[in-house]
Amino acid sequence: MPAVCGSPRCGKETDSALKCPVCLKENVDSIFCNQICFRSSWQMHKAFHKKAEGSDEPYDPFPDHQYTGNLRPQYPLTPRRPIPKHIKVPDYAQDGRPISELKNDRIGKIPTLTSKEIEKIRKVGKISREILDIAASHIKPGITTDELDAIVHKECMKRNAYPSPLNYYNFPKSCCTSVNEVVCHGIPDQRKLEDGDIVNIDVTIYYLGFHSDLNETYYVGDKAKCNPEVVNLVETARECLASAIKHVKPGVAFRNLGNVIEEHATKNNCSVVRTYCGHGTNQLFHCQPNIPHYAKNKAIGIMKPGMVFTIEPMINQGTFRDVSWPDNWTSVTQDGKFSAQFEHMMLVTEDGVEVLTARTETSPGGPIPRPSQ
Repeated sequence: MPAVCGSPRCGKETDSALKCPVCLKENVDSIFCNQICFRSSWQMHKAFHKKAEGSDEPYDPFPDHQYTGNLRPQYPLTPRRPIPKHIKVPDYAQDGRPISELKNDRIGKIPTLTSKEIEKIRKVGKISREILDIAASHIKPGITTDELDAIVHKECMKRNAYPSPLNYYNFPKSCCTSVNEVVCHGIPDQRKLEDGDIVNIDVTIYYLGFHSDLNETYYVGDKAKCNPEVVNLVETARECLASAIKHVKPGVAFRNLGNVIEEHATKNNCSVVRTYCGHGTNQLFHCQPNIPHYAKNKAIGIMKPGMVFTIEPMINQGTFRDVSWPDNWTSVTQDGKFSAQFEHMMLVTEDGVEVLTARTETSPGGPIPRPSQ
């Protein structure tokens, strides 16, 4: 059976026998396509090695990095979780390149779904909600984000769904877990959640030929719920999404949503991240329309019945600016202050909107009152 190349920038299956000598000493099989893959990825790959021979303690793989906040990655990462042969996978599952998306980007057309396609993506949306809720029910101080990733992966396999983030541009895990100052795209690792943290779980699945994308930010323990500044941030982010959804209907310009979101964020002394945006979701993980969350943006397009897309504002306590860790995925606030995000996937109907990833009566989390200062 072919192995997966150990280069974080490759992700292709290979029959090569080229192995990392350090990994061999640690009884870990890391296969590389060739010397080019091995040498070009060395600076990142060596972070997967144990800090010291015989040591099983988690460690910071980037000790010389100037972190903006208190959070640190905790390596080594666990190996990529396997996908059974019977599960249908998107085109990037083998080599990390979403060819269909790249081709579609040249067209720039905003797709509308047929009634049959809407029925399929509606079902996929409900399943993705189930998976997120199950993972969220395990959030507590002491659990690692890698354990949450394992739960998401297991629940996807139970439902014959592919976890969309896995190997998307070589992302190594089945979901994103963004803690405290992480804006988005946090890689699940060995760090244990602590009382007072907040954590966002971003789940996307591929099933019946469609992707469904949603996320929520959750309080970890009671300490976070008693922190007025943290609660203000999380509830503001939640409300920003809810306010934007109320404006979704045929004839509305996508660019208008950013005005609604930034107005509410500013009123609550928060800022709106500009680097990342909502997006179309259907047979493709990401496509048109692009939906910026900040005011006075120049997004193209008018909402029409049959369009499916996400709104996913990232709201910060301090500056809206973000920077990335050396893993080339984890985006954090430039000032190290907390960030929160909420995301729904929605369908434009003839007279309004249907939230395809809506919470249920039993969904964990949910809004809490802002405590007094």
